[in-house]
Amino acid sequence: MAKSEKPSVFRTERASLDVTVLVFSGSSIMCVASAIDPLRAANRIAGETLFDFRLVSVGGEPAVTTCGLPVAVSGKFDPARPTDVIVVVAGFGTQGYATAGFLQGLRRAARSARAVGGVEAGTWLVARAGLLAGRAATTHWEDMEDFSAAFPDTDVRPDRYVIDGPVFTCGGASPTFDLMLHLIRSRLGMAVALDVASVFIYDQSRAATDAQPLVSLGRLDGYDPRLAQAIRLMEAHVDQPLSVAAIARRTGVTARTLEGIFRKSIGETPGAYYLRLRLTAARKLVVDTRIPMADIAARTGFSSAASFSRAFARSFGKPPARLRRG
Repeated sequence: MAKSEKPSVFRTERASLDVTVLVFSGSSIMCVASAIDPLRAANRIAGETLFDFRLVSVGGEPAVTTCGLPVAVSGKFDPARPTDVIVVVAGFGTQGYATAGFLQGLRRAARSARAVGGVEAGTWLVARAGLLAGRAATTHWEDMEDFSAAFPDTDVRPDRYVIDGPVFTCGGASPTFDLMLHLIRSRLGMAVALDVASVFIYDQSRAATDAQPLVSLGRLDGYDPRLAQAIRLMEAHVDQPLSVAAIARRTGVTARTLEGIFRKSIGETPGAYYLRLRLTAARKLVVDTRIPMADIAARTGFSSAASFSRAFARSFGKPPARLRRG
């Protein structure tokens, strides 16, 4: 810890922690819930308010989440209000929120807070405020490459969540839940953290430094490790696809056996699944970014923009350029 930095909030401490959760429209409601509900449960289990959290928005209006549900807030974000922790939760549309006035206010609030963090696209706003310069951080896997290019002075990692001094960042809803359990465990001990996890019947089976997967396998890992291994190989080679035969060799089975595993578990061939995985990644880039179509084609393993457009239209009913225009 640098001499100029305040002691971490991730340490044994029974004092109440004041937490300001700044929520933006376009956020995932799961990210919002993962940020606050573990703290709420910890208070109930402890029988006292050890996490005094409040939800705010920039203007004081409810934040409308991606599923259409509004999140009620207690007021607007006040950079002058003392708080221990600031959690910035954002999703789609962060470019429009990064105004000079807001970023100046976030920097001001962060100077007096003990910790500040970004959840999912909230990481972009924390970075644009200059709070990640020279630090390690993560963001959602879809944005990893663009985030690295936008903030070359940040050590961008594919981890589920990253804590670097007074700054923390999370890749999405599940890593945010993991981070909050870590906060509870650090401050109140393992027993309380286990009780909180039990409230939600939650098994924390991943470490903070585990890489974020392109495909969340869930319990498929337990059914057939060869299926999980094959899918991990596919997601690691989206830009330069492997042949099914090469995937089978690396998985330790024949191509015919691998096809049988996929048909039994997923209901389609390895080749069809691989193409769908690549096109799904491409669709997110088409809808959520302004990246040229030729670059998206190259990033998702197509030999040309024309072949990419044809495959995209077959899968989604319209070519990528028309989908982007809406």
